[in-house]
Amino acid sequence: MTSPTRSVCVYCGSREGSRPAYREAALETGRMLARNGWRLVYGAGDVGLMGAVASAAIESGGQTFGVIPTHLIPRERVATETGRYVVTETMHERKKVMFMNAEAIVLLPGGAGSLDELFEVLTWRQLGLHGKPILLVDIEGYFGPVTALIDHVIAEGFAGAELRDYVIAVRDVASLEAALRADLS
Repeated sequence: MTSPTRSVCVYCGSREGSRPAYREAALETGRMLARNGWRLVYGAGDVGLMGAVASAAIESGGQTFGVIPTHLIPRERVATETGRYVVTETMHERKKVMFMNAEAIVLLPGGAGSLDELFEVLTWRQLGLHGKPILLVDIEGYFGPVTALIDHVIAEGFAGAELRDYVIAVRDVASLEAALRADLS
């Protein structure tokens, strides 16, 4: 009997950002997921880092599962060459479907949407609604301000110290791969 495919939800920008290292990390992440036989769960768009991670996974023979709300289809262009995708009515449904179809959550650099996704899954973890690992790929220090904010929230008494333990910052895709192997084995 074969083991079920493990799935990793990747939240990241629908733009590429200002540093080439962000796109390279997205491409490396897609290739790494495919190499390990892990299915990519992502926002289904064919733009920005989101499109880069998916294209790299697909080109490397990986499986993908995209989720996109109807109102973003014109803006994010559904990557129709993906394995499977679903269309939701709302952003809330999109986030829920992505989360429910993954065993681990990964964040690459991104904007307000990616930060929203991070803080939602972090809140759910804090409330005891899941125990999935949440990994930040801290390319060139991108997530330093976010982890500093989490530390500030703790220091100011708005969360217990365990909140910091729910988020694992890794410095590169090789470290991400090692962390995922430990969590998904």
